[in-house]
Parts: sequence; structure tokens; C-alpha cells
Amino acid sequence: MSMSGDVTQAVAPLVNARACGSCTLCCKLFPVEDLAKPAGVWCNHIAQGKGCSIYASAPNSCRTFSCLWQINATLGPEWKPDHARFVMISPSGSEGLIVRVDPGAAGAWRKEPYYSQLKQWARAALLMNGYVMVLTGQRATILLPASDVDVGILGPQDEIEILNTNGAFSVRVVTSKAAG
Repeated sequence: MSMSGDVTQAVAPLVNARACGSCTLCCKLFPVEDLAKPAGVWCNHIAQGKGCSIYASAPNSCRTFSCLWQINATLGPEWKPDHARFVMISPSGSEGLIVRVDPGAAGAWRKEPYYSQLKQWARAALLMNGYVMVLTGQRATILLPASDVDVGILGPQDEIEILNTNGAFSVRVVTSKAAG
């Protein structure tokens, strides 16, 4: 994500200066295609509190993954995923922020200090034609300045459009038809 303003200081990639330590939440929340591991279930190779038992031979997607807490020193210890109960990422080439929430703590992102900061980032993202999306299990919620919009379960061809009508924002899900 290459956002500016308040968001840059909060989520712009800096240096991968922080180690995961005992945090392994990404090993639960993200799918790993090479291991046939779906999102939302613990990886078979996780050693709780220690990390990956096959890290040296783990898929490249695992070995190169960094959450925003790792790469942004401005995020305090309360943002570490095992404490916050969610993992934040910024997809490459995106003006967006994705917050993957542990389904066992579905409301964690709505607690403070997280919620008000996520809303600030959502306002800043909208200025850059981006958005903040919260994924809890398979359900997606888009954060807007005046509301949080549950857009349901998104399919692989679905795209999010944010509409601005005289400063009133709304969300539309558009399903792209793959050329066949």
C-alpha cells in the first residue's frame, strides 16, 4: 500500500525489523495453497508459541510473509497480532488495508484503540481510492467514515467499488465475468 497522510505513518512498509516471536496468528488466518491449508484453521506445521516446525522448507509464501506490525515500527505492541487478535496486511499495488480477524475473537477490531484508528485509516484510504476491509472468517466488512458495511462473502471474481455521492459513501460489490 502506498497511502499518504496519516495512513503512511501507520501502515507504510518500513524495515522488517520485528520478529514474530511467539505470534503465529498468520498461520491460522491465511490460506496456504502449497500446503492445501484453508484460511481460518491452524497449519499442521505450527508449534504453538514457537513458530513453524518446517520453516526452512516451508512454501515461499510463508517464508516471505510479513504483517504490518512486523514492518512498521510506528505500530505499538498492542497491534501485535497475537495481542490484537487480527493480522493487518496491505496487498501489493493496493491502496487498501486488509484486516484478517481471528474468528474466535470476531469483535476484536471493534475495540479501542483499534476501531478509531481503523476508521481514520479508512477515511485516508478513501482519499486515495482505497479502502479498509475487515475479514472475519469469510465475511467482509468495508469501513466507511459514517458506517461499516457488511458486504458478505466475496467470491474470487468480486471487486469492491466505493461510490461517493456528494460526500456520502456507499459500497457496491461487482462480480467480474472471466473471459472464456
